[in-house]
Amino acid sequence: MEENKTSIISTILGYVAYFAMIIVIALLLVKFVGQRTIVHGSSMVPTLEDGDNLIADKVTYRFRDPERFEIIVFPYEYEEGTYYIKRIIGLPGETVYIDEDGNIWIDGEILEEHYGADPIEYQGLAAEEIVLGDDEYFCLGDNRLVSKDSRYSDVGNIKREEIIGRTIFRIWPLSGIGPVGK
Repeated sequence: MEENKTSIISTILGYVAYFAMIIVIALLLVKFVGQRTIVHGSSMVPTLEDGDNLIADKVTYRFRDPERFEIIVFPYEYEEGTYYIKRIIGLPGETVYIDEDGNIWIDGEILEEHYGADPIEYQGLAAEEIVLGDDEYFCLGDNRLVSKDSRYSDVGNIKREEIIGRTIFRIWPLSGIGPVGK
């Protein structure tokens, strides 16, 4: 009878250790590898919709620099726990300018891109040439009529160390599951 009791306790302790290990691994993955992010609002429509659940890859930028047109996640400086999801338009060292017709100029050449849902009506800070620093990125939302992004002084240029990661996968809604690419 005593052996049977020891066997049950041993089995239970084994399960507890197994689940504890799974929880620790999950926490490490969330801390260092990926982060679940939920889209709030319409600033990235049509690419991302309000309520989309995304996974942000936190590893890639440890091995390479962010690239133009990647969608990144970064914290909004003035509201704790708020994260913005925007598309990289300007890279470090480049000059960004948005003209009165809504054209985006990078280093004196019009940027060919198809992500903007509507023409840019508000140039904001980019009505004047912006020279990005060695660790700065200029980001815009795809829905340029409503997006609060690098054109606004309270967002401004995004520093490399502020970038949490790049969005790589949509996990919700079920109808939209799949990669979120450039």
